Amino acid sequence: MKMKRILSLVLLLAGLEYASAQVAQDPPPPPPPPPVQMDTTHVSPVEQKDTSDPVYNIVEVMPEFPGGLDSLFKFISHHIRYPRQARRKGIEGKVIIQFVITETGEVSEAKVVNSVGYGCDEEALRVINMLPKWTPGKQRGKAVKVRFNLPIRFKLG
Repeated sequence: MKMKRILSLVLLLAGLEYASAQVAQDPPPPPPPPPVQMDTTHVSPVEQKDTSDPVYNIVEVMPEFPGGLDSLFKFISHHIRYPRQARRKGIEGKVIIQFVITETGEVSEAKVVNSVGYGCDEEALRVINMLPKWTPGKQRGKAVKVRFNLPIRFKLG
C-alpha cells in the first residue's frame, strides 16, 4: 500500500514537472502594439463624431407618441398613400424605417433599413418625417436620444 502511494506521488510530481516544462517552452506572447496617436488638426468638424450624446435602443422610460401606439398607427394609416407604381405592379411588402427620437421629442435620422421599392420606401419616409413631437425617452431621469425600427406594411386589397 505504501509503495502504491509513493509511486502515485512520483507519477504526480513527474506529471507536474512535465506540464511546467511544456508551459516554459511556449513562446512568450507578443508585446502589445504601441498606442495609435491620431493627428486631429486636419480633421473637419463633419468627420468628428460627438460621442457625448449616445443614441440608446432601450431606456428606462421609452419615448411615447402622443396618444400611444394606437394613435401612431392611426396617424400612419391616415397619412400613408399607396404609391401608384407599386399599385400598378401589384407590389406588397414591409418597409422598415429606422429613426431616432431626440431629447426634445423630434424625429430625426430617418432611413430605410428594409426596402420594398417602387415608391414604397419614399412614402414610408415621408410619413415618418411628418410625425409630430413625441414625449422623449429618459435614462436616469435625463432626456436622451432613442432609436426605433418601425415596420410599415404595404398590402393591396
